[in-house]
Amino acid sequence: MTMPAIRIERATSPTPAVRELVAALDAELAQSYAAEQRHGLALDALFQPHILFFLAFAGDDAVGCGGIALFDDFAEVKRLYVRPDRRGQGIADALLARLTMEAAQAGHALLRLETGVFQPAALRFYARAGFLPCPAFEPYKSMPKSAGGMSVFRERRGTGAGVDPKRGQS
Repeated sequence: MTMPAIRIERATSPTPAVRELVAALDAELAQSYAAEQRHGLALDALFQPHILFFLAFAGDDAVGCGGIALFDDFAEVKRLYVRPDRRGQGIADALLARLTMEAAQAGHALLRLETGVFQPAALRFYARAGFLPCPAFEPYKSMPKSAGGMSVFRERRGTGAGVDPKRGQS
């Protein structure tokens, strides 16, 4: 059976598909982390001017999401998520490639992210994509230990290993 092509589209408002994917991500994270240890942006915060948010589609099905927050000296990967039944199909790669491209177009070669210690698949994915350990950055650096103690920080300069920046363009 041939898998449908992955299509990445920008989401400019909290559509039902965005709400569903963000809720699924929140539910997955809530199984491993206390509320103060989860640092995902609230739904409305994903649509602030400095954040670009995208949905990944396979056919007509929204199967993943992710965003990029643009700051003065770096861009932060936010809310990267793929439905569990669609993992391992290149969707996260396509989303990360699009986020990388958007950050580069905004003039940012440095990408950073925060994930959790109980996300081994995410940690492997980011390592494969060329993200290396880095110190906590703001706003995480200023958080109390109880809030940031389960966080893992990574960064990457440039396009990174294992990611084709041409995949996932719409």
